[in-house]
Amino acid sequence: MLTNELQRNIKFVRGVGEKRAELFTRLGVTDVASLISLYPRTYEDWSAPVSVGSARAGETCCVRAFVVSPVTDTRISGGRRLSKLRISDGLFDMTVTYFNNPYISKKLKEGNEYLFYGKVTLGRMGREMISPTVSPVGETPAMKAVYPQTAGLNSGTISKVVANALELLKDKEIDPLPPSVREEYSLPEKHEALRMVHFPSNAAEAQEGSRRLAFEELLIFQLGLAKLRSGSLGKTGPDVNCEEKERFISSLDFPLTGAQRRAVDDICRDMSSGRVMNRLVQGDVGSGKTVVAAAAVYCAARSGFQTAFMAPTEILATQHSATFSRLFAPFGIRTALLIGSMTAAEKRKIKEGIILGIYDLVIGTHALITGDVEFRKLGLVVTDEQHRFGVSQRAALSAKGADPHLLVMSATPIPRTLSLILYGDLDISVIDELPPGRRPVRTYAVDTSYRERAYAYVRKHLDAGFKGYVICPLVEENENLDLVPAKEYCESLKNGPFKGYSVGLLHGKMKPKEKDSVMKEFAEGELQLLVATTVVEVGVDVPSAVIMLIENAERFGLSALHQLRGRVGRGGDQASCILISDASGDTAKQRIAIMTSTTDGFKIADEDLKMRGPGDFLGSRQHGIPMMQMTGRLSDGAAVRESSMLSKRMLGADPDLSSQANEGLRHEVERAFADARLTLN
Repeated sequence: MLTNELQRNIKFVRGVGEKRAELFTRLGVTDVASLISLYPRTYEDWSAPVSVGSARAGETCCVRAFVVSPVTDTRISGGRRLSKLRISDGLFDMTVTYFNNPYISKKLKEGNEYLFYGKVTLGRMGREMISPTVSPVGETPAMKAVYPQTAGLNSGTISKVVANALELLKDKEIDPLPPSVREEYSLPEKHEALRMVHFPSNAAEAQEGSRRLAFEELLIFQLGLAKLRSGSLGKTGPDVNCEEKERFISSLDFPLTGAQRRAVDDICRDMSSGRVMNRLVQGDVGSGKTVVAAAAVYCAARSGFQTAFMAPTEILATQHSATFSRLFAPFGIRTALLIGSMTAAEKRKIKEGIILGIYDLVIGTHALITGDVEFRKLGLVVTDEQHRFGVSQRAALSAKGADPHLLVMSATPIPRTLSLILYGDLDISVIDELPPGRRPVRTYAVDTSYRERAYAYVRKHLDAGFKGYVICPLVEENENLDLVPAKEYCESLKNGPFKGYSVGLLHGKMKPKEKDSVMKEFAEGELQLLVATTVVEVGVDVPSAVIMLIENAERFGLSALHQLRGRVGRGGDQASCILISDASGDTAKQRIAIMTSTTDGFKIADEDLKMRGPGDFLGSRQHGIPMMQMTGRLSDGAAVRESSMLSKRMLGADPDLSSQANEGLRHEVERAFADARLTLN
């Protein structure tokens, strides 16, 4: 239960004050509750330091050694300071390098022994560490929390303030989990769990505290979604007649797969049931979700209802508009496009047509949610790429009509056990077949010694009139990562192996209009090769793009690699994807081996779940849904299953969580789902 202490402004916590409170605000911390929920993003394990000779290249570790040279400072490009020194265990030496650290020469004295924590690499002079954390021997705790930071607020300061906050909450009742639940699942009390996470004595203790907090997150998450779902079950939905759907399906120049048929049947059954449809259509890249949505739009239009279709980007909305206009041309179904880049006069004309009922289908971006967009008879809401839109955005669009049906589409395969939790407020249809004629993308893994041959292979496809992508993981230079920045890499390709070809750059720090402009140039053929970061993961359909090269493939998760690969091979031509990596770690090798062995997104998702736990799937925030901060650290699905069963049991016995024992949970559920306007009556 929230106490007055939890609601206390951060500036009143010892060690904060007005100025530091402003810095904490940058991290989303405004009160004590958000402060203690600012969990460490990782830990430094200083408990077992190794000698220089035992430090292995590629590993992050704590090295115990003597400083055996003075710190030397030099100036490098951009006026930056480069500081170097040598450390030794008596037998083996190592170079330590710092960038722009004017205090390091005062901190490290030749002849003294220190602990150095960082990643060991191999350079021209042998073993190296770049910008390690350093501490005198005996002055550092065994486990050191590393927090998200901002300029002027380092991890050490955050740790001290968190300690003061936990002291403030000592002996206060802050645990929303009833004692019976803690006992049944062997969970520590919340204050102790917070201590374990922020100040663990070892890795096992940090894991135990994380499991306790993740269990609470999951339980609150599932209780809230269950209440959202139950709130829509009793609503009467628009009466959509799907008897004419075969007329639309027979007009297509390709047959639907069995999975597409089942999804259409699910949708039609929902829309004619008398209740509001809340359905997720989850399909692998290229599985044909758009046609399934088109069948739903057709049935709604034939029944006299309008459809609002929201896409995440203007160029994707424009592409959908062209696709639906072509599909619906024989039937007189009128389509309109409403996007931010239109002129005020164009928008006004479209909005007038919407409220007059001239248009049956309106496709757009967030512009559809604006207050002056009114529908004459909205019966169906469709959102594309669900992970880009949250509950509150879906609710805002649905509010444009009288309880319209909701159809959500996602191209991110998720294991079924997690789908039931992440999309707990939606029914689920899965499209797990690819349309006939769609060829699997051939995927190859090579090391950097094959890079020039890989470039030649890409050029061969460009010379044949096709388009290609080159994917790299960074936008700008990061001194702690041995990766070439995307901007610099793009220039090197333009002036080197792809000189004479039209090459464009797309990255996440570009403005939306800039991104759309580049993607439009690529789609329309002005660009042959697109150098991009993962921002291209959700992009337009470019049928002539058949070749992709992914640099530093070990830097991407399985799901991201699969989504990226899905950008090529969307036409009838054979496509290829080349993964370049020198990674020697077992996990990275395993990921790349999976990518070269299958193109089935659901198999890849299952493997991802086995390798990394549910964190990748449950760790991101959707608008209107509580942040799953600790759930992202789970190493298995046990807490997911246990909390799921418990939530059903609790709501079965106490549907409104009105008992005294559940009072804390009720409060937390309402607070967490405040953006989704959930109240427990």
